[in-house]
Amino acid sequence: MPRRVPRKPRPKKVNVPKGYDSLWEATLHETLLQGWKHHWDNINYVVKHKYEPDFVKVIKNKTILLEAKGRFWDYAEYSKYIHIREALPKGYELVFLFQKPFSPMPGAKMRKNKTKRTHAEWAETNNFKWYSEENLPKEWMNEI
Repeated sequence: MPRRVPRKPRPKKVNVPKGYDSLWEATLHETLLQGWKHHWDNINYVVKHKYEPDFVKVIKNKTILLEAKGRFWDYAEYSKYIHIREALPKGYELVFLFQKPFSPMPGAKMRKNKTKRTHAEWAETNNFKWYSEENLPKEWMNEI
């Protein structure tokens, strides 16, 4: 599988007056759009996406969405699960089944003790239940 190409960084703002996103924006506000309010209000918006869970099962009147992860690839991937959880209907829970829960997160910085944040730590910090094959509840497994 080819490696993902890193995103090009946004150019640095040079000589841009405070409160403006660009020199052009500041010039417009000082000339053509002088009577307009600038950065006046915030408008919340939602980008609609679809999520297809890896596994689904109703257990004790709760629908469990089980996401099997070998590893996360980047921030965009793992941050989406927080948004998914917020969108879930009542009675649903998103749970992770990690192949290697103690492997480091992508882009994790080295801590003073020379360790990096793990997938399990990320899940716990973000209030997600997580399991590995070794500690998956017995009632969740089929007899082999």
